[in-house]
Amino acid sequence: MGDFNVALVIVAAVVSVVVLLVSFYLLINYQHPDDANQAYFPKLVVVLGLSVAAISILMLPADVANRQACRHAIYNGACNLTLPMKTLWLIVYIVDAILVFLVIPFAMFYYEGDQDKTVGQRLKSALIWVFCSALVCALCLGILYTLIGKVDFTVRHLSSSVQTFPTSWNGFSNSQPCISPLTKQCDAYLAPASSQTTWTMRTSFPEYVVALATIVGSVLFTIFGGVGIACLPLGLISSFVRRPKAVITRSQYIKEATELGKKARELKKAAEALHQEERNGKKDRKWRKNVKSVEKELLLLEDDMQALEEMYPQGEQAEATWAITVLSYLGKLILGVVGLIISIAWVAHIVIYLLIDPPLSPFLNEVFIKLDSIWGLLGTAAFAFFCFYLLVAVIAGEMMLGLKLVFITIHPMKWGATLMNSFLFNVGLILLCSISVIQFCSTAFGYYAQATAAQEIFGHTLESLRGIKYLYKYNVFQYGFVALAIITLFYYSCFGWRKKRHTGRFQLSS
Repeated sequence: MGDFNVALVIVAAVVSVVVLLVSFYLLINYQHPDDANQAYFPKLVVVLGLSVAAISILMLPADVANRQACRHAIYNGACNLTLPMKTLWLIVYIVDAILVFLVIPFAMFYYEGDQDKTVGQRLKSALIWVFCSALVCALCLGILYTLIGKVDFTVRHLSSSVQTFPTSWNGFSNSQPCISPLTKQCDAYLAPASSQTTWTMRTSFPEYVVALATIVGSVLFTIFGGVGIACLPLGLISSFVRRPKAVITRSQYIKEATELGKKARELKKAAEALHQEERNGKKDRKWRKNVKSVEKELLLLEDDMQALEEMYPQGEQAEATWAITVLSYLGKLILGVVGLIISIAWVAHIVIYLLIDPPLSPFLNEVFIKLDSIWGLLGTAAFAFFCFYLLVAVIAGEMMLGLKLVFITIHPMKWGATLMNSFLFNVGLILLCSISVIQFCSTAFGYYAQATAAQEIFGHTLESLRGIKYLYKYNVFQYGFVALAIITLFYYSCFGWRKKRHTGRFQLSS
């Protein structure tokens, strides 16, 4: 048991280093060329945020492995060499909350500040915004914790009379489990319904912060995750369906490029007019709507430019470039089919294990347990993969809704073309939703992840917290998740396969 725990610590240390290196890799390859050799503080925040989010997801499999290390112990306290998972959970999620509500907003306010201002003025403006936000959050947390920062555990008071210790055990059986020969049931089993009562205690402040952050993340996770679990695989498949079928001629390329150039000039003119309106202080509702329209048109224009380059590869290796394009779309089809299977498995598991009471089957819980029986970490790896898939679905859902809804800002993540404000926004979204993903997974895979520190925090405490427990008691988030997934599926079936077209609808002030 001790050797296994030492190995667990070594694996945890190695994985942490790997996560940090992967975060640097994603930053370097996704960043926009305009952000090269600058914006170092936002980049540091991005790397730290991605690392914390990935480590928080991997901590749940580690928590399960930590429990497995003590499976031979009579009780958890008898295992002295396990990782202090509850303390680690609280540390990670307090850091998560600080990044989401303080550090990332500061980095975004500073990065998006008026470039005509000095560095000191941008720092001052960002600090004022963050201080006001932090003050409001602290007041809300303090008031809520003082008034309703308690947990209400439903307990049943059981008691039994005292009997003389028996001299023989021959008389005990399933039908006679008690000492007294006159009763077929122990006194504690005959406790009346009135013995049920509520045990109230105040939760710790760190656990309360994690709980409230989980509620905020759960709302976003339900919306974006429910939409993304359907549009992520269907988007990849529709990308294959709308793929370029053949290389176009040079004359077709010139014609299409001319049209795109015309649209680009129109967008530039619209953007300059909006910038002038901003300088004149006309940042009203119509201005924000026009900004959103320009952002959407620009995103579609970039997609059209990329599609045109794919349909007319140039250079000495044009044939090889076309072959890579064809293979990339085949890869999207394969990933889309695999993702569709995973999405269906997720939705089916939620319905079978969470929404139906009692559950029809442990379903994926049994799959992970059987994989663990084949090889110790196989089930844990599959478990981590399903959790990561939910995070990717959140980003996909945010992108889809960002293109459809005016009040959601578009923050695309593109290879080699992601601006730092989009990076920071998506990292903040990932961090906020990672808490909810862990809570969701610890509930959805409660049979596999039983007796873990995560279940103690996100199960017993969170689901008994005053004012919040009813959201989990009646599976509000699970129903919302499944409902949005079904709605998105119908939407994609009717409209999702169509190519997005430019609208060109701007209402610039005269």
